[in-house]
Amino acid sequence: MKGSIDCRQPNLTYVVTSSASMGFFRGQVAYMVNNGWDVNVVSGPGPELDAMREEGASPWTIPMEREIALFKDIVSLWRLWRLFRRTHPTLVVSGTPKAGLLGTLAARLAGVPNVVYTIHGLRMETASGWKRRLLWSTEWLACHSAHHVRCVSPSLRSRTIALGLVRPEHSAVIGKGSSNGLHLERWQRTAQTQVTARQARYGLGIPLSAPVIGFVGRLVHDKGIAELYDAFKRLQITYPDLRLLLVGDFEAGDPVPPSLRAQLESDSATTITGFVSNVEVYYWIMDVLALPTYREGFPGVPLEAQAASVPVVTTDATGAIDAICDGITGLCVPVGNPDALTVALARLLADSGLRKRMGCAGCSWVQQNFRRETVWKNLEANYRSVLQNAHGDQQDTPQALNEQ
Repeated sequence: MKGSIDCRQPNLTYVVTSSASMGFFRGQVAYMVNNGWDVNVVSGPGPELDAMREEGASPWTIPMEREIALFKDIVSLWRLWRLFRRTHPTLVVSGTPKAGLLGTLAARLAGVPNVVYTIHGLRMETASGWKRRLLWSTEWLACHSAHHVRCVSPSLRSRTIALGLVRPEHSAVIGKGSSNGLHLERWQRTAQTQVTARQARYGLGIPLSAPVIGFVGRLVHDKGIAELYDAFKRLQITYPDLRLLLVGDFEAGDPVPPSLRAQLESDSATTITGFVSNVEVYYWIMDVLALPTYREGFPGVPLEAQAASVPVVTTDATGAIDAICDGITGLCVPVGNPDALTVALARLLADSGLRKRMGCAGCSWVQQNFRRETVWKNLEANYRSVLQNAHGDQQDTPQALNEQ
């Protein structure tokens, strides 16, 4: 536990539901510390908190349930309020659905002078009935409990406004979006990475001559796994040696149908890696990345693929549509449309020159807009501007923020 607060430094406290979400702040915490911030991080228990300590933050463990759990939620709210009353943060940045709600409420109740709610995505977009109404209500409450609302992509901000969750003048996107940017050198192709990619192909049993459609992420319904497999089977008629590389694992929440999972696991042309830490190696194997998602905030996977010079096919879903330049770095198709997905993937598989041009354009675009140091600089400048205009529910100026 933290013993004392250095009053000479502004205290920045990040709050997320799960420690797994600390990836939003990897490297960013050290940057903020080096720029004069006293940083706390708050989440449920997990090894990721140790990494934040190594970057100079003070970690605090407060368990929070991802799903609705009224009694536990009240306990978590009280613990957050008590923490804020003890540490007196200057600025609380709260994100992810449950922590977004509890963190902003606790901060306002504790009298924190500057509260930012960062929206990383809207779960309600693929919900229906009472659950959608409940999720809308909790998002509305989180937005209206914060002094400022930050959306991680332009289309997410537009969607949030259209749903009546926040007023335009109360919300903004910093720069081009993203939560943390990319460490670009990790993903870029070199002569050595090509050797590594060939070795990885051999280890996975994928012939060097076989074209590969890749996917990275959770193997769940909302990621469009059904549409992806449908398109893949159609394309195999034209490309008999085509392979589908799924980098990720199945999850109990929002599962794919059992029959689809059985097909994927039994298909000799489909490789499922499970969770991997060296994900960059798998991008270097791919000819094209597919992300036929139903909803996002601002997906990092397409940015990673483009940094690795891999063209991307994704959907016009919220967030995903901002992650490529349609027709330049990849192709965008309608949500839930396996026909359009098949056509887009076929176009790229048939034209190696187009794949190369889009891959190069994507790498350049990501370098210009999503280098992590650029994202951190914009975030830090925004947090400084928040402090300079403290003590009031002042309006944001999205145009100025977007120009940072």
